[in-house]
Amino acid sequence: MSTQVLVPGDAKHPALGQTLWQGDDGFTRAGVAWDWVSMPAGVVAMVDPMALITNVQFLTAEGEVLAPFESARQLNEIVHTLPWQYEVQRALSGLH
Repeated sequence: MSTQVLVPGDAKHPALGQTLWQGDDGFTRAGVAWDWVSMPAGVVAMVDPMALITNVQFLTAEGEVLAPFESARQLNEIVHTLPWQYEVQRALSGLH
């Protein structure tokens, strides 16, 4: 949905920002957001994979709410399937 560059960075400091992805199944809207950092050689990484912000709640097969640690694992699996690094690189290239 959006990628924001919060700190453009320079030769001595990395760029920092936040990405928000959103999905809609026709009935509900789900979103997940995280902070990222641009590292040397054009590598973009999540700042803290355990600090995702979301309105998604995961349930076990028995209908119990997953613990935050387990939910973070599930969210990370989803995030790693998204082309978010490409969107970050695109946002960064628009600064120069």
